Amino acid sequence: MNNKALRILIADPQHFHRMKIERAFNGLGYYRIAPVQSLVDLLTLVDYGCEPFDIVVINAEMAAGSLDLLGFFLDNPHVRHALIYNEPTAPSRAIPGFAQDNVQLSHCALPNARMIEQLAALADAPKPGACADLMRVPALKRQA
Repeated sequence: MNNKALRILIADPQHFHRMKIERAFNGLGYYRIAPVQSLVDLLTLVDYGCEPFDIVVINAEMAAGSLDLLGFFLDNPHVRHALIYNEPTAPSRAIPGFAQDNVQLSHCALPNARMIEQLAALADAPKPGACADLMRVPALKRQA
């Protein structure tokens, strides 16, 4: 299901990279995107935004040792899912339990369309328990 209301934040110092990532999301039907070029802009939007971001895609070079991005995004209530790319310490293959489900690390210099599609699918999936809550609603009895 394509939820066009997902809030997406793209952070990369290079305009061309931001545009390429944004177009990948646009190709999947997502248009509620905020591109930023500095870490200060990203922190401001995440910390002081009125509602959380569903997806944050960030180039690890932006932190340049000034911020632990993995630590920042793990359990951050203002970010549901994050992709940190161009991360030299990222494992070359997925390691179960390496990070929580809401943060992905990649050593790729720029995320490809497949990575963006997988991230969007994760963010667009129904929240656990959403259908179960509906099942617990007692049925109304008709009175004769």
